[in-house]
Amino acid sequence: MRNKMKRILSMLMMCTMILSMTSGMVFAEEATSQKASTTKETKVEQVENVIDILSVNDFHGNVKENGKDIGMAKMVGYINDQKAMNPNTLVVSAGDSYQGTALSNLTFGAPVNEMYKAMGLTASAVGNHEFDWGAHRIAQWSKDGGFPFLAANIYEKETGEPVSWAKPYIIKEVAGKKIAFIGLSTIMTKDQTSVENVRTLEFKSAAEGAKIWIEYLKAGKAEEGTPDVIVALTHVPAYQENYGSDPTLPVTGDEIEALCAVEGLDAVITGHSHTTVAGYVNGTPVVQAYKNGRAVGKISIELNDDKSVKAITPSVTAVYKISNDIIENEETKATYDKFDKEFEPITSEVIGQLEGNLDHGKQMKNVTPLGYWVADLMRKATGVQIGLTNGGGLRIPLKEGEITMGHMYEVMPFDNTLYTMEVTGAHLKALVDHGIEADFMGDGQVAGVKVVYDPTKEYENRIVSITLEDGTPIEMDKTYTLVTNDFIAGNRDKYNFDAATNRKDTFVPIRDVLVKAFKAEKVVAPSVEGLFVAKAPETKTYTIESGDVLWKIAEKFGTTYQKLAEMNKITNPHLIFAGDTLVVPAN
Repeated sequence: MRNKMKRILSMLMMCTMILSMTSGMVFAEEATSQKASTTKETKVEQVENVIDILSVNDFHGNVKENGKDIGMAKMVGYINDQKAMNPNTLVVSAGDSYQGTALSNLTFGAPVNEMYKAMGLTASAVGNHEFDWGAHRIAQWSKDGGFPFLAANIYEKETGEPVSWAKPYIIKEVAGKKIAFIGLSTIMTKDQTSVENVRTLEFKSAAEGAKIWIEYLKAGKAEEGTPDVIVALTHVPAYQENYGSDPTLPVTGDEIEALCAVEGLDAVITGHSHTTVAGYVNGTPVVQAYKNGRAVGKISIELNDDKSVKAITPSVTAVYKISNDIIENEETKATYDKFDKEFEPITSEVIGQLEGNLDHGKQMKNVTPLGYWVADLMRKATGVQIGLTNGGGLRIPLKEGEITMGHMYEVMPFDNTLYTMEVTGAHLKALVDHGIEADFMGDGQVAGVKVVYDPTKEYENRIVSITLEDGTPIEMDKTYTLVTNDFIAGNRDKYNFDAATNRKDTFVPIRDVLVKAFKAEKVVAPSVEGLFVAKAPETKTYTIESGDVLWKIAEKFGTTYQKLAEMNKITNPHLIFAGDTLVVPAN
């Protein structure tokens, strides 16, 4: 009874919050685009004239409530409450739903599909991690979850036709309007997925795929008729610095900018970059809802009285910030508890104690304590000189205290194996250079070398000097032994191992090596200071002139506006003043 009363009070609070907000985009942690109203009649009319598209992206199997992750039961509770307040609501996923936690990995994503069924998912884009266990899983997920995957830019190489396990588009009719969703994957999928799992597939650019199918839909070729609104449901990255502080802040990214240049697109839902985005590109609304179910995106389509489209507004609600006010869906909680009880003996097994933290994250440059520890264990396990792995393959830091098997699946959810080889010094230098401050992946993690680099130099040409950890210079024509993982050994993340010799997949899972290390002895967080040293760049000063913008100044001095902002400790790179002095690269 108490839970029922709490749910009713929660619903009333949400209704009050929504009906008190003004129209247009609200850049706040709980954003909405619905109009304020003071009468019951106006409120009803308002809901009838708004179609909401709710979106999650990069859920990565986070079905358990844990920290900022609200879990599957609260996610269903929140989504279904939103649908109850506005029946004209569709729910979609922008991909990367399953891979990422022990409970999801051990069940190949089964609890995630139970969550999607409970919230009535309309469709999902195909993320790069949907291929981690093979493309055959996608059709099964569609069947089990009761929703279609959409893929308008993934084609079979042999036939030249769209893949059979997904649809290019879907059209849903809501409030008398036909809403079309076109599914688009990031072009990076071909480089960020195991080569064996995508060998038979061709990935067109998102822009090319959108153009083909927008023209198809606009020409009235779909059996469902010509859509009134076309939304791209994508796993394409998008970025918006300082989200929420300024509605004019640009949404950026090569793929999203090219996609939004395609005629006929009314809105874009994005993923992959794990960012919070609610803005516009070329006037097209774009939204992305962070990661792990910590936020929910919304595309609100406001209709005129004659049912024509009046406005389309993007917004994001940071649901983790209101988690205490969200009531768990009881049926979904029971489903989670069933899975949790079944696999608890595996996930809760204590494998050791950690002394000190093993930190890791995108905000940390170059080698992290966790990255070094993993790379070091990899080389020790195989008896080679250098350990190298991709930063994106390690998903969370490890904090001091008790470590369980569940933690190991969260740190390394991918079933990668140790892959040994021999490389020349010149090749080794190129591989390490590839991982320094790349803008499309996490920084490379390496053990066995020390590096001095110049961050102002062009990407893949930043190393000034490289030695073994004991200070012995790397000789460019000498051969060195190296171990990496089987994923990037296949030239994924744009690494290139073609020149390597004596290549061998040991088929030993890297996760097993980490577990063995914890069971063998306590771990002390390693020091990575001095392994990668950034050479201080030569600088000079520049006086900002009237009409200057930071990106143009950066272009003039061969750098990026982000680096200029960092060099000058500018918190808002879109706000500079004539007459102020900047520090800029001298060359």
